[in-house]
Amino acid sequence: MTTLLTILVLVLVAIAIWQMTKIFELSQIKADNSQVASDKDNKYNGYLMFAFLIFIYGITIFSFWKYAKFLLPEAASEHGAEYDSLMLWSMVIIFIVQTITQALLHYFGYKYRGEKGKKALFYADNDRLEFIWTIIPVIVLAGLILWGLYTWTNIMDINDEDDPLIVELYAQQFNWTARYGGGDNVLGGANVRMIDINRANVLGLDESDPYSNDDVIVKELHLPVGRKVNFKFRSQDVLHSAYMPHFRAQMNCVPGMITEFSFTPSITTEEMRLNPDVVDKVKRTNAIRAERAANGEPNSDPWEFDYILLCNKICGKSHYNMQMKIIVETEEEYNAWIESQQTFSQLMASMQ
Repeated sequence: MTTLLTILVLVLVAIAIWQMTKIFELSQIKADNSQVASDKDNKYNGYLMFAFLIFIYGITIFSFWKYAKFLLPEAASEHGAEYDSLMLWSMVIIFIVQTITQALLHYFGYKYRGEKGKKALFYADNDRLEFIWTIIPVIVLAGLILWGLYTWTNIMDINDEDDPLIVELYAQQFNWTARYGGGDNVLGGANVRMIDINRANVLGLDESDPYSNDDVIVKELHLPVGRKVNFKFRSQDVLHSAYMPHFRAQMNCVPGMITEFSFTPSITTEEMRLNPDVVDKVKRTNAIRAERAANGEPNSDPWEFDYILLCNKICGKSHYNMQMKIIVETEEEYNAWIESQQTFSQLMASMQ
């Protein structure tokens, strides 16, 4: 530690001496106008501004053309189309405004560049201009906000009128656990204080609550296509965020409280696997993994598309690995799967 501190002090002393030397050199320089921009310099900088304007337009258009497909995958929920439409129009408006404002900025920067003998002229105020550039953004932003609120209200329409499937997603460092309401589609009571790992009660279910008996606890999320799903989220330890990108769904999992989100899956896993974009991505990914396998690198097994649940809040050292597989299937396939699962009461009986 002493050696480290000594080296640090010497480095700081060297930097101080270097800075003092620069100050001394500057004090010896006689005043001249060699650093003052000439008319030629100003014109040259104006041309460079136009070149940069073309560059930023070009890189923006290229990025949308080349990488737009990486922004979000195809929406696989009923509300996803409206969500994507809102995002698309927001990006279009931003691009148009950026195009106009940047073009004016660079144009005026060139037109009113400094020239010998030219004096600056400015308006202290202009009510008409200020009204125009205030009212237009107000109208546009108000429209986007109202559209966003309407979309958000539809997404957050969590009710039991459509006979939704009730599912709980339980977050803990660094994994997910799903709980289904069972035959009665009602989740039993639960509390983190009731967690008993020795008896396999990992979610803290209230064993005295009759609704808990038929609850199903699994590590793989299955959802029936075309049926509304009401999710309830809990966290055991820190703040997590349940993120399902294909379903345009994200909700924080907060310790000590229950949060909710609702959506209806619209595309099964098998249907998504037939999507040309997904097929192309799988082929490219497996080609890369095959090359890695040839070089003896890990994570080189063949990959097949699956929906996925991620944690979108940095929650610790293994945050990157906090994932759960999601399978969207037909109602018949889902019913067969849920019937094959062990209920909470059966699990408790097997532990005795």
